[in-house]
Amino acid sequence: MVSLEYLMTSLIVVLLPGTGVLYTVSAGLMGGRRAALFAAVGCTAGIIPHLLACALGLAAILHASSLAFQVVKYVGVAYLMYLAWMMWRESGVIAFDASPDEKKATSFAIKACLINILNPKLSIFFLAFLPQFVPHDAASPISHMLLLSAIFMGMTLVVFTLYGLFANAVRDYIAGSPKLMQWTQKTFAGAFVALGVKLATVER
Repeated sequence: MVSLEYLMTSLIVVLLPGTGVLYTVSAGLMGGRRAALFAAVGCTAGIIPHLLACALGLAAILHASSLAFQVVKYVGVAYLMYLAWMMWRESGVIAFDASPDEKKATSFAIKACLINILNPKLSIFFLAFLPQFVPHDAASPISHMLLLSAIFMGMTLVVFTLYGLFANAVRDYIAGSPKLMQWTQKTFAGAFVALGVKLATVER
């Protein structure tokens, strides 16, 4: 059985705005509905390695090894700064796509996936979070943890999709104002920089 406490706690965690939410919203605004959906799928896929690491105990290695944690962390920081630079450089230049093609939509998914994969704090978070909700008398603790992981992923996909679709719903208002479009892109760029700085200061 999955407790109501786990469901409520997971929903709150997923709803909290973070890097994945920020990228999904930007995808919905800049690329449209298809891009938002692909970004939501990418963000969800990006947490799979962390959930598996937690279930298999690999996250403990990341937690114990300072070097491994720092390497993954700074690769993640560099990637966030890269996204910020690309968005800042292109602000005011990119026109909103009415219907992005398959290749472009897939690019949104890949970038979203990398955002979560390169965040080592997710492994540590799941290592501390999931075991709390595994019953002591569970016949197969790993199976139960995988079930909890699947539920968390499902919530992530649904919530992120809703964030992206909401962003897509208001994109017409932004597309009608070049100045607002430029301001929006620069705001996202600044937010990615802030998240990168925050990640750089994180310790295990």
